[in-house]
Amino acid sequence: MSARPIHFYFRGEVRQISGAPTTRSVLQWLREDAHATGTKEGCAEGDCGACTVVLGERDDAAPGGLRLSAVNACIQFLPTLDGKALFTVEDLAQGSELHPVQQAMVDCHGSQCGFCTPGFVMSLWADYEARPVAPTRDETLSVLSGNLCRCTGYRPIIDAATAAHTKPRVALDRTPVRAALDRIAALPALDYACDDAHFAAPRTLAALATAYAARPQARLLAGSTDIGLWVTKQMRALPDLIYLGAVAELRCITREADQLLIGAGVTLTDAFAALVDVLPAWRELAERFASMPIRNAGTLGGNIANGSPIGDSMPGLIALGATVVLQQGDVTREIALEDLYLGYQKTALQPGEFVRAVCVPLGESAPAHFRTWKLSKRADQDISSVCAGIAVWLTEGRVTSARVAFGGMAATSSRARHCEAALIGQAWSAETARNAMAALDADFTPLTDMRASAGYRRTAARNLVWRFWLETCTTQAAVTRLAEVSA
Repeated sequence: MSARPIHFYFRGEVRQISGAPTTRSVLQWLREDAHATGTKEGCAEGDCGACTVVLGERDDAAPGGLRLSAVNACIQFLPTLDGKALFTVEDLAQGSELHPVQQAMVDCHGSQCGFCTPGFVMSLWADYEARPVAPTRDETLSVLSGNLCRCTGYRPIIDAATAAHTKPRVALDRTPVRAALDRIAALPALDYACDDAHFAAPRTLAALATAYAARPQARLLAGSTDIGLWVTKQMRALPDLIYLGAVAELRCITREADQLLIGAGVTLTDAFAALVDVLPAWRELAERFASMPIRNAGTLGGNIANGSPIGDSMPGLIALGATVVLQQGDVTREIALEDLYLGYQKTALQPGEFVRAVCVPLGESAPAHFRTWKLSKRADQDISSVCAGIAVWLTEGRVTSARVAFGGMAATSSRARHCEAALIGQAWSAETARNAMAALDADFTPLTDMRASAGYRRTAARNLVWRFWLETCTTQAAVTRLAEVSA
């Protein structure tokens, strides 16, 4: 890779940036360097949505070859813009004519103090561009899950989402944007430095493996939804970053008869869509995992590699028997996901080794029943107190196999082996479910913290096992009864 400035499309032209720190946020650049102060700073941790901008990326499957996604500018590092387009609230109006989304916010009285309004507008604009018809209320709530307003109330903002589609349509001309991004793509891969800090963005899996093998001390960066806070909140220095977002092979999803292979660089938005497509029981967690701007930026591989005890994707994946493909240099290995975690934020990854993909079994390996749930104080944009993933395999009404995993109950997301043992070999019945609930006490000794007490976590975990029984018993009872009648 050869050294060159950061290149991205902004305000109708390709901008070239040199001399900016590698961990300078997009928000800082907008407000302090570009003087684009319509984008606001609220929490600086991706929670409030005041800083929401829209990124455009090359995608041949998207309209006009350009995929638009709302993200939080406060936790995105400036070099990650390389090869992308950046849109802010100032880009929407045409002269004195407001964009339909902006005009709808005015007409519906969706703004009072106005501080949060640009972020709402950008979230709604990204959805407006992606949706040819007015969204439903539930769809709007999902779109706005990462935007916080403290004074207006959400009803007029939700009304604006619908009202925008009643006005003459104004669509982005994507052709010049895509052409500009194609020109940037023809440049060498980004290898950027400022002062003593280095940021590399390899474009192939081989180049990534080589770069990481040569600099195993480097920090791998994907969606920046966690690492961004290390800088904005902990003021940590990150002198050596290797960015995964430009590696096309890591952003692929492959569905085969017996497995779903999700690349480590696939966004949470796309990963959950694929999981819901094969197992609809993922839908509730997919909607409640962080917020849409976080899901648009964060990756499933990052959530897995982070090793957080409350990483909400892990319990469901572990319950399904998911494995992870790891790579070090040109050598790969595959291990069970639960074996990746050795302790609190400690993994089995070796120096220079990275998560390449997660593999979810399908077909005959799929369970008869599967659920994954998240319990938290807020419905949206909250860290879970307890997260569960439960799967059972049945033969003639008897549990032949079971995998039960919880997050928030220990230092890592872990399987509940005693609970599983209480299920396996037993008839799928209320009594079996109650025995499994009781067995959970031998699996976990949860802690009390600001999110939940130990007692709450124990009770909630038991109740989720009971909920699993209640949601699956009717179907199984019908199957058992049908078998008896057929006999």
